[in-house]
Amino acid sequence: MNVSLLGGWFPWTVQAAALALFLAALGWRDRAWRRRRGPIALGAALALTALAAAGVLTLSGITDPVPFGVWPWGGVAVAALSVLGFGWRGARWWRRALAPPAALLALFCAANSVNAATGYYPTLQDAVGELTGQPLPQQVTLAELGSIHGRTTTGRIVQVDIPDTASGFAHRQELVYLPPAWFRSQNRPKLPVLEMIGGEFAAPDNWVRSGNAVRTVDDFAAHHNGFAPILVFVDATGGFRVDTECVDGPHGRAESHLLKDVPPFVQKTFNAATDPHRWGVAGWSMGGTCAVDLTVEHPDVFTHFGDFSGDRGPYIGDRDHTVQELYGGDTAAWAAHDPLTVLAHHPRYQGVSGYFGQGDEEHAQIESARALDAAARKDGIRTTTAVGSGKHSWQTGAATFARALPWLAQQLGVPGTRA
Repeated sequence: MNVSLLGGWFPWTVQAAALALFLAALGWRDRAWRRRRGPIALGAALALTALAAAGVLTLSGITDPVPFGVWPWGGVAVAALSVLGFGWRGARWWRRALAPPAALLALFCAANSVNAATGYYPTLQDAVGELTGQPLPQQVTLAELGSIHGRTTTGRIVQVDIPDTASGFAHRQELVYLPPAWFRSQNRPKLPVLEMIGGEFAAPDNWVRSGNAVRTVDDFAAHHNGFAPILVFVDATGGFRVDTECVDGPHGRAESHLLKDVPPFVQKTFNAATDPHRWGVAGWSMGGTCAVDLTVEHPDVFTHFGDFSGDRGPYIGDRDHTVQELYGGDTAAWAAHDPLTVLAHHPRYQGVSGYFGQGDEEHAQIESARALDAAARKDGIRTTTAVGSGKHSWQTGAATFARALPWLAQQLGVPGTRA
């Protein structure tokens, strides 16, 4: 179950099996099959695949490039079912039996093409764990927190149901990471907090399963006497296919949830710091865009941000579509959430800082970060930038967070990190 889905023998084995099963189901058969029914089946599959591709690109609203592997493997799946239908008469039973598993394996290969490009599920265990709702490593309940020994060398994750009293935002259950130092006494230390936001197609546990955040922060705590920020893995979308860009709009009051529901709950439940200078927000992809936006708009709540591979501002396609989809056609709301516009009209910031990090293959995100960095510096925000290696994937986001954490911890005032 710990086998890699991003490379190595397993993906190649599944692809080979899918192709072998398809070819066996297709077969040479008789002359009528080779000259008439077989070409019709394959032609129909090609046409259906092309129509499906056009429909996905036109109707889905997906703005990022779709990995090439989706189309040939999707075509193999359609062809396997087409062969089953057109070749049912006269086919041996075992050929009929091979077509459905060939289609299923081909669909798996198509889906894993997207996964390999984005890195959402590094291993089979990660995929099965999230899709079946399995507990995360080091996960405990709120009731079990009191039983954790004060000498623990690793933090714990607790699943929480944060009331949506202020926002009314229909969100999923969220996660809180508590570092080892939190467990040392009954008088919990007032630790700083970092809200963690994932990408557009997100679940609250993505930063744990895909972004390696808990291992990263545990390693940091091991080198800082058990101290690290409290991490809150929030739900900024309310659903896997929902794109809120962390704003209040037709898809729900996501911004209000992150600003008004989460901080009071974490402060009360875990005795976290209440000073905005000890609160920050970080995210990858859409989450990075959200981190900048939330901080420049609300420095009274978040004083520090980590923008990992974010965009220049909240968007879904072009500006007109973004204004309509995110703000219900309200151009003033768009301007109020466009970071460059906000920075151009905001009084000079005091004590605000930000980290911009990308992979060297993320050319659009690098350009966005340069523009935002220049505008932020001009308005008094202390920033640092770093470009590592990698494409727009969770693996790049994980590596960027690992590089940024010491800097963010210092800005947040984690004990033992001040210069």
